[in-house]
Amino acid sequence: MPSSRVAVIGAGAAGLVAARELRREGHTPVVFERAAGVGGSWRYQDAASADPLGAGGVHGSLYASLRTNLPRECMGFLDFPFVADEGSVDPRRFPGHQEVLRYLEEFARRFHLLGLIRLETDVVSVRRDTGGRGRWRVSSSSPTKLAGEPEEARSELFDAVVVCNGHFAEPRLAEHIAGMDGWPGKQTHSHSYRLPDPFHGQVVVIIGYNPSGMDISRDIAGVAKEVHVAIRAAPAEMQSATAHANLWLHPMVDRAEEDGGVVFQDGSRVKADAIVHCTGYKYNFPFLDGDQDGDPVIAVDDNRVGPLYKHVFPPHLAPHISFIGLPFKAILFPVFQLQSSWVAGVLSGRIELPSPEEMTQEVAAFYSDMEARGCPKRFTHDLGASTFEYEDWLAERSGLERMEEWRRAIYVAARGRLRGRPESYRDEWDDDAHLLDQAHRDFAKYL
Repeated sequence: MPSSRVAVIGAGAAGLVAARELRREGHTPVVFERAAGVGGSWRYQDAASADPLGAGGVHGSLYASLRTNLPRECMGFLDFPFVADEGSVDPRRFPGHQEVLRYLEEFARRFHLLGLIRLETDVVSVRRDTGGRGRWRVSSSSPTKLAGEPEEARSELFDAVVVCNGHFAEPRLAEHIAGMDGWPGKQTHSHSYRLPDPFHGQVVVIIGYNPSGMDISRDIAGVAKEVHVAIRAAPAEMQSATAHANLWLHPMVDRAEEDGGVVFQDGSRVKADAIVHCTGYKYNFPFLDGDQDGDPVIAVDDNRVGPLYKHVFPPHLAPHISFIGLPFKAILFPVFQLQSSWVAGVLSGRIELPSPEEMTQEVAAFYSDMEARGCPKRFTHDLGASTFEYEDWLAERSGLERMEEWRRAIYVAARGRLRGRPESYRDEWDDDAHLLDQAHRDFAKYL
């Protein structure tokens, strides 16, 4: 099996497990990480963006109170259980972000990955090498140790590139809301939200009700006068009242007015002091340059990264560049591991890809099916109901066992509780003790 020198961009969960799987397959990974430590989006930053609606050079999007929305038993890597032990900083089943960072740091230590990682190193350019042979030229920069000296620039050749830079750093704002540009109040994106204190005594509108919108609305409700949450495609029978006396649910915002008013699609209106956009993030790859002919590596169109075969390989450039960690609404850490194992096996020649033409045809068929179902492009990487099918496909291609049934059952139960009991799902669970027993029996072989 040929060994490749592989650039891995990012040392979050996807980058760490990609580095491990590449090395297991006999490759030589070099991991580039812009932060001062591993963990990626799980590294908390007190400082928020100077631009409340933009990225502003701040990578982290964690708010101080964030807890996982899946229980630890199902979200850990397949062969490195995420269990509470004597080193835990938060032993709960749905722990805070500090515990997830501790887990990822321990994963890096356990599998001796730290020596592969270049911290505080920013990838500024990834370009196909003009010399051919499918290689890539990666240019990076990092601060020198001497004060006043210019940044050290470095350009290197790699046989392949694995992109693991995450997708929780470039804010995506609510679109097509009339009057929003002229609205006089304070606007911010959840990317810049850390603590509720700045909203004390205010009337706040939250746009979006995915997990971050759920959490932040309740966080702010503890200090605000009123919190009004606007939900995309809210059902007509939706109850506006919640368990918080000062928190209400509404259909999506119809328009914003110059006197501070916010009007919802059902005609109701509030006069608000602040709007928090909990509207998600954009996929962004600022370091990817076109090839020598100016052709882009990939395109991002309404948050569809493509064309990509199985969310990983651009057909015309496979296997020399790949993307780990694009899917969402899935058991993410195991999915990252399965994708990484597949990529590592393809690069070594152990696993064969279809021809570029066959991959292109399959991608086109996938896009056509989405269009026929009326599914917007922004849901291209939403695994949703197909997540288990995708995981099984990756496991089969990589020669691995299928994901455990208990893990899937815990995931399904947790998602159901989130929808049915958003206030308490993290702390009220007593119906999966038999699944926990199965999980811990399986964990014993790794601990």
